Amino acid sequence: MKRAIFPGTFDPFTLGHLDILNRSKLIFDEVIIGIGKNDEKTSMFSIEKRIELIKSVLNKEDKIEVLSYNGLTIDFCKKVNADFIVRGVRNNGDFEFEKAIARTNRLLSKIETVFLLTSAKTSFISSSIVRDLIKNNGDYSELVPKKIAKLL
Repeated sequence: MKRAIFPGTFDPFTLGHLDILNRSKLIFDEVIIGIGKNDEKTSMFSIEKRIELIKSVLNKEDKIEVLSYNGLTIDFCKKVNADFIVRGVRNNGDFEFEKAIARTNRLLSKIETVFLLTSAKTSFISSSIVRDLIKNNGDYSELVPKKIAKLL
């Protein structure tokens, strides 16, 4: 069975994340959305709220699981027996950043990282843009799944 981790903070989960998740399901038998706890980032939403938001768009699919974790992503992969990490890439900056992490992860663990390019229609979306819109009472409804927009 091919099991992959789709890690991130997902603060909040956007249409870009959903695009990567939907395409990951075509490649892997199971995808675990791993919400990493990052002490260097100040989150807008609690881990519990982010899990609730993500689960609201999943339609109880048995190929998808949502879990949170502390520490290194490769340690989480080992814990849940995942051999792959899925990362979305929006631009060259994302790729260069993710490439260094992927090479390090492979050196330390033999876990492969699979890069998926975001679709053109979601390539500009980021959680930080959505958070800024939320903070400033802007319209973010076109950047997140409809079910999440209703819950926020």
